[in-house]
Amino acid sequence: MTIRSARPEDAAAASKLLYDALHDIAHQLTGEESKEGAVRVLEQFFREHEGRLSHKQAAVKEIEGKAAGIIVAYGGDQAPELDRPIIERLRRLKHDDTLTLDKEADVDEYYIDTLSVSPAFGGQGIGSALISYMEERARELQYRKIALAVVHGNDRAYALYERRGYATDKEIMINGHVYRHMVKLL
Repeated sequence: MTIRSARPEDAAAASKLLYDALHDIAHQLTGEESKEGAVRVLEQFFREHEGRLSHKQAAVKEIEGKAAGIIVAYGGDQAPELDRPIIERLRRLKHDDTLTLDKEADVDEYYIDTLSVSPAFGGQGIGSALISYMEERARELQYRKIALAVVHGNDRAYALYERRGYATDKEIMINGHVYRHMVKLL
């Protein structure tokens, strides 16, 4: 069971895992209405060398050569630049030069954007291992805190993060839904 930096060739498996975690946000970020379209664009985003959903921001938990889980994280101070390719694509697609994305990350934190574990590998501690991996990366990059957002009603995820030392510091809106912004000091 290995955790490693993601690679462009992980894109096919990663895009499905990203979609499973992002749901309606996947449609918002891709501008696609169908699941197939959203997954296709997520795969394109993942293959790229820039952008918040690029393989450069991700780590993969590999079991027997398969991507069992994925985590995407980045510095909040990098979010505007990482969002640029997504915003540019959406502005072209929607013919709206004023289009923006919801602000998720604060500038002084390392932000876990997406965490997803394949149902085939659930209950094996993969999510916790991926979180630990990114917490260590955040420390190496000298961030003093790490954060994530949990949609209201996802009590299972909320309890997991709380057990890991994350605490809600505020509520934020993402794509019209209320999320708990949770922070852990490193």
